Amino acid sequence: MGTIQYNNIIEGEEARVAQAAADLAPSLLADEIDARKFYVTQHYHKYTQEDHRVWRDLFTRRMGVLEEQVSRTFIDGLAVLRLSADRLPLLCDTTLLGDCIMADGTVLREGTRLEGINRYLGEFSDWSSFGVPGYLPAKSFFACLAQRQFPTTVLIRPRSVMDYLPEPDIFHDVFGHVPLHASRVFADFLQTYGRAALLCEDDHHIKRLSRLFWFTVEFGLIREEGRVKVYGSGLVSSHSESAYSLRGQWASEGKEAEEKTAREVAEWRPFDLDRVCETDFEIDHFQPIYYVLESFEQLRDAMSKYAEQVVGSSRLKAITV
Repeated sequence: MGTIQYNNIIEGEEARVAQAAADLAPSLLADEIDARKFYVTQHYHKYTQEDHRVWRDLFTRRMGVLEEQVSRTFIDGLAVLRLSADRLPLLCDTTLLGDCIMADGTVLREGTRLEGINRYLGEFSDWSSFGVPGYLPAKSFFACLAQRQFPTTVLIRPRSVMDYLPEPDIFHDVFGHVPLHASRVFADFLQTYGRAALLCEDDHHIKRLSRLFWFTVEFGLIREEGRVKVYGSGLVSSHSESAYSLRGQWASEGKEAEEKTAREVAEWRPFDLDRVCETDFEIDHFQPIYYVLESFEQLRDAMSKYAEQVVGSSRLKAITV
């Protein structure tokens, strides 16, 4: 993944085969794609104590401000996952193939049986997360979402880039994304999004769908009990941008921010799916504009309506990926 020096816990041949399957998927029809071929084993015993310490430091820093900054639905989902500060998250139940030293120096011995987050996640929303070898083409990613599965990076950033990482890692994916997957309402939205994006063949709507993902799943805000809170994973996992986004101000008529132009104070706009889909973005600076939901039901219902518009209700129901 890029030029960043990760501790690579993924085995080479398994990763090669999985990546080849993911790279082939865009040439296949939706019903021909088998997302299970994209997944790799999370070799938990290969994480180093330093890997666990980086996770601990990121986790502890964000947990200290979650109650103040983040959506209650997200916090409730975090409790479902039973994440620990002292060790990286495990996706699927496993038996350790070697000793593993946790952040605090505790040693988990070879043969120890550990429970993964999928055990708890499935009970609440029928959702699950699986490790992937690296970047997935868009169609492969959508095929996973369509099956209520989240393709998850299993590598952890090195300490040298702990404060800013231009690509996803396990902290961004599991801490930032997965807690919301415990909400059946949000999980239903995400599956509908995946199905629509997988089946869509219109470049105009494909671009609109990418903007919708950006301004909701990655950088969304929501109003709860009269206060604006964070729920997008790009904000949840970023100590600095989450604080910046919550210092925003509501848009004034006739004085709205320019799209893509960085600004000192972010602009909040009420969520409107069509307007979101027409708003462009850049990825190399804090966002000048954030869209604020009134509820996750609002997002789910708007997505369901838009999906029917893009691909039709009969195709959505017929998809068997």
